[in-house]
Amino acid sequence: MPEKHLFEYATIRVVPRVEREEFVNVGVIVYCARQKFLGARFILIEHRLKAFCGDLDLVELEQNLQSFIRICQAGPDSGTIGQYDAASRFRWLTATRSTVLQTSRAHAGFCEDAEVELLKLYEQMVL
Repeated sequence: MPEKHLFEYATIRVVPRVEREEFVNVGVIVYCARQKFLGARFILIEHRLKAFCGDLDLVELEQNLQSFIRICQAGPDSGTIGQYDAASRFRWLTATRSTVLQTSRAHAGFCEDAEVELLKLYEQMVL
């Protein structure tokens, strides 16, 4: 039987009017220490977001979401946060914020393959 690994995840949400606390899930971020995995996936479904809030700047929103990807990958263009270890990057990305782009609280589970779990959660929580 394949080994199960503890992982954590959070959904990435668009909250256009923070005071109303209404949101649309647009992505997922997954962290698994044992597999040394930190990844995020998102999609902006324009008609869904425009129906929810017609004046969203989708270009700016996508740029901000791309920063999640860059920080997860820890590449040279990921800034100061991207140089932290994976656990610290996950904690920074999932920290509570009062902005248009937020994450849910982190949740935990067990998986065999964190990348497969990311895709599964993305399909369940976002699409």
